Amino acid sequence: MFDQLEAIRERFDEVAQQIVQPEVVSDQKRFMKLSKEYKDLEKIVNQYQAYKQLLTEIDNAKQIIATEKDEDFRELAKAELDELLPRREPMEEVLKEMLIPKDPNDSKNVILEIRGGTGGDEAAIFAGDLFRMYQRFCEKMGWRMSLVDYTEGTSGGYKEIITEVEGEDVYGKLKFESGVHRVQRVPATETQGRIHTSAASVAVLPEAEEVDVELNMNDIRKDTFCSSGAGGQSVNTTYSAVRLTHIPTGLVVQCQDERSQLKNFDKALTVLRSRLYEIELQKHNDAIASQRKTMVGSGDRSDKIRTYNYPQSRVTDHRIGLTVYNLPAVMDGGISEFIEQLRITENAERLKEGATA
Repeated sequence: MFDQLEAIRERFDEVAQQIVQPEVVSDQKRFMKLSKEYKDLEKIVNQYQAYKQLLTEIDNAKQIIATEKDEDFRELAKAELDELLPRREPMEEVLKEMLIPKDPNDSKNVILEIRGGTGGDEAAIFAGDLFRMYQRFCEKMGWRMSLVDYTEGTSGGYKEIITEVEGEDVYGKLKFESGVHRVQRVPATETQGRIHTSAASVAVLPEAEEVDVELNMNDIRKDTFCSSGAGGQSVNTTYSAVRLTHIPTGLVVQCQDERSQLKNFDKALTVLRSRLYEIELQKHNDAIASQRKTMVGSGDRSDKIRTYNYPQSRVTDHRIGLTVYNLPAVMDGGISEFIEQLRITENAERLKEGATA
């Protein structure tokens, strides 16, 4: 582990020197790539320096206990050692986790898509509840969420809603949310008080950059139309909404949130690029699926991952068997516990995989 950490520290010093060179500063792509690497390495180097400082303090305390003749001074050193030793193992665990190769997509922004599934109007209402849950979670994380496109349900909620989420390590946290979310409750439209089961699907796509997916603009058909809001009323009278069709795959993306046709085009292009990237990513994941079976799932949107039971105020994540009895807090964006436990499980699997490789 120390050899790895020393190599990382050396690379950090190299990047720190390169990043201030005029030829790097003038090359925007290279500068951004090195800046990201610097930021990622800095976290590990800072933790490593803190760990080395702790080891030095432990050695100093042990040295005093072994050589000092003054009993009071030795007692102080023993008290200090009792305080320092319990900190060593947790710091080592943090460093081991930091050395696990990261998914290169973890630092990417995401396209978040929520669609009502089985359950009709209730499924659309639940999709709206999930959207608000993620909206609140993003606010708590300090992330920026912007609307791309949506289709409202006839009784509320959304048949479909697509948003873009920007921030630090967004995909690394939200990737665990891909799959089918199931709700069990008495719908507002139910007159007999019976509990219904409905579902909504969530797709979290890492936002693809131009370097990830090459798009031939000759393969894309662009259509424009007037943006429309609730009830089909015109939001504006200009043809600012954009629909893009990727002819080779048949993928269709539209955006009508912005008043500017150019901004809507850019957003739609981002979603299209991300969907194409996800197709390639899924092929890659399928190719290695036979080599390892992950407990946290493949991120396939057909996997049933979580159930929200309103009568019992219960939320259960089926991948790791975690259940909490605080549904209102979860629906208010309190999903950090699920994400953290899923992340720990994934890291443990990757550590185990590395040990047996």
